[in-house]
Amino acid sequence: MTAYVRSLNAATPGHNPAAPSRATGIAKVPVEAARVRAPGPKHGGLGSGLVGDFVGDSRHHGGDHQAVYAYAREELDAWQDRLGRDLADGAFGENLTTSGLDVDGALIGERWRVGEEVVLEVCGPRIPCQTFQARMGVRGWVRRFTEVGNTGAYLSVLSPGTLRRGDTLEVVERPTHGIGVRLAFRAFSGDLAAAEQVLGARVLVAVEHDELARRVGRRLAAVGELED
Repeated sequence: MTAYVRSLNAATPGHNPAAPSRATGIAKVPVEAARVRAPGPKHGGLGSGLVGDFVGDSRHHGGDHQAVYAYAREELDAWQDRLGRDLADGAFGENLTTSGLDVDGALIGERWRVGEEVVLEVCGPRIPCQTFQARMGVRGWVRRFTEVGNTGAYLSVLSPGTLRRGDTLEVVERPTHGIGVRLAFRAFSGDLAAAEQVLGARVLVAVEHDELARRVGRRLAAVGELED
């Protein structure tokens, strides 16, 4: 089966029930085409990698290493079954709703060619936040999403160009280190064994590597205090 972009999604500023004083771009809707480029740093850059897409929380979202967010339609279908309700393409705030690609099975550093021009690189997992919980309106949503552990993937833009709905999606380079998106998410979610693997492989971009190391340090310090 050929993998492809089932839906290309972007957002304009919208009301954020989790933080009413700050707009959000999580409510994305399908568009036929969009230009993608590296947006620059998270702080002071252009936000999303998709021209015309809005990022409301530039502290935690957007920037070169979270330029594009991909989520598999197959996983949305699984969540439809779990929740007993329909989920449209873009429901999780993803820019790319893919079909025929195991997004959560991707390795950190894996490269995808999308259409004729664009090359994207997998940088890491999506970390669920309170804005996501408010959008879903599901009690304990962050915990449930974390337990399943299929987060989709954040990507950087290596080769810019125009993306279109229906573009083919091909994995053109896959690293040999074996560190995948699911393992990285477990590491960020408090699994110390997973974190040791991820940090030891040094596959994350520097800012994410340092953040994970800080989280591990805090967790180990807390464990040490409990044992004293």
